[in-house]
Amino acid sequence: MTGRIVVVDITRLEARHLRLLVEQFRDLVAETDAGGDDPALRRLSPPAYPDDARAAAEFRSLTASDLLERRRADAETVMESLTGAATVADDDADATDTVGLVLDETETRAWLRTLAAVRLVIATRLGVEEGTAHDDDDPRFGVYEWLGYRLEGLVRAVDGTD
Repeated sequence: MTGRIVVVDITRLEARHLRLLVEQFRDLVAETDAGGDDPALRRLSPPAYPDDARAAAEFRSLTASDLLERRRADAETVMESLTGAATVADDDADATDTVGLVLDETETRAWLRTLAAVRLVIATRLGVEEGTAHDDDDPRFGVYEWLGYRLEGLVRAVDGTD
């Protein structure tokens, strides 16, 4: 991905909603104790040593704060890149206007990590586990699926397949 610029086409309304989701994620990460019991945040950093609870707990105690700080900083980067695009007139007349966000390599990496993390948090809240199916008609999964769509688009852009 060295030096690659990625352009994300997004409507102003999508940008506004995404910015709010990322802001909520940033707040969750910032307000959480690194050793907390929130299953969604635990899912973001699975045990480094699944067969050794003591080693896994020690590793988590040494790395969790740094990991959460990086996630918070990544979320800030994403929010900053969305600021102009997330502006919608009071009458919503321009809500469906498409804006091209130009992301440099650092911003793209922050987007990839943040969208994946937000999606994992939502999956945990919805009870989605790896390999499980959900009802496509259940509206609670709309944001989860939309984030997956956005994440796949970014991955394809980075790989050069889009």
